[in-house]
Amino acid sequence: MFLGIDYNSWWFLVFGAIITGYAILDGFDLGAGALHLFLKKETSRRIAMNAIGPVWDGNEVWLVIGGGALFAGFPVAYAAVFSAFYLPAFIFLIGLIWRAVAIEFRSKEPGLKWRFTWDFIYSFACIVVTLSLGLMLGNVAFGLPLNERQEFTGSMLTFFNPFSILVAVTTLGLFMMHGAIFLAMKTENRLYTKLTILAKNFAIFFIIAFALTTLYTLLYVPHMSDRIRSNPAYFIFPLIMFLAIANIPRQLKKAKYRYAFISSSVTIACLLIAVAIEVFPNLLYASNNPAYSITINNAASSPKTMGILLLIALIGTPLVLIYTGFVFWTFKGKVKLDETSY
Repeated sequence: MFLGIDYNSWWFLVFGAIITGYAILDGFDLGAGALHLFLKKETSRRIAMNAIGPVWDGNEVWLVIGGGALFAGFPVAYAAVFSAFYLPAFIFLIGLIWRAVAIEFRSKEPGLKWRFTWDFIYSFACIVVTLSLGLMLGNVAFGLPLNERQEFTGSMLTFFNPFSILVAVTTLGLFMMHGAIFLAMKTENRLYTKLTILAKNFAIFFIIAFALTTLYTLLYVPHMSDRIRSNPAYFIFPLIMFLAIANIPRQLKKAKYRYAFISSSVTIACLLIAVAIEVFPNLLYASNNPAYSITINNAASSPKTMGILLLIALIGTPLVLIYTGFVFWTFKGKVKLDETSY
């Protein structure tokens, strides 16, 4: 127990914060990659790739920390989740590998066919990774069939339910908007103008997808709004989210891209907070029988282990935040190409 909250709940919050950090940071990387082919000129593509070049691999550190946090704090959930999500997780990891390879290999040869091939692989990999993330998030929220031993009993087609597909498409729209806004902050001249148009278009795409997903959730996934409806205090998070979403087009119209980026980051955070509120204390909801759900209690490590892990997190998390802030501060400003660029 720490500050009146048990260790399991604290570790749930820590894990959620890490995943939120990853979604915000790698979200604009993935979004920038997903829209890469919308940039037609070679110079534009190089600038866009160099905008994320100094930070994309550091942003992935949050994913590694998230996996470690799940394994250390909730080993039963780690085993069950990666067993249940074997196919989408495998596709997700393959996408991350090919994204990294494409970034590093693209500029190794000057040929147009060589570069276009890696441009296509880079963009396709980012789209696949984003859709896989959204699909997994959708299934965590919607639930999966589990047996009494907390083993996944569905088929591969189980993942492709309408709700999860809508969440995946919404995630793609959100990340592409997030990435376009980030690139607009890092570019200038004609490329900047191009990205301002893309940011506005992807904002419309996201808002439409988000509206459809919200409507579907209210009509067909009632357990995803039960806790917020039963406790008015939680309404603050959907309210902040809707205000942030409304502020994005407003800031884009005023060409204040830093504020638009902050609003899109707040949107991502509030979306994940809303999901966390509704699934808590479940880590993986059993759609066939809630009694079979994997929770923070039946999946947790021992209390002593959780206490030690929390102490490590209190020391390590600020260090990661300092490192992340230092990298972004070091590479702030507009992108300029030189002989060391991709």
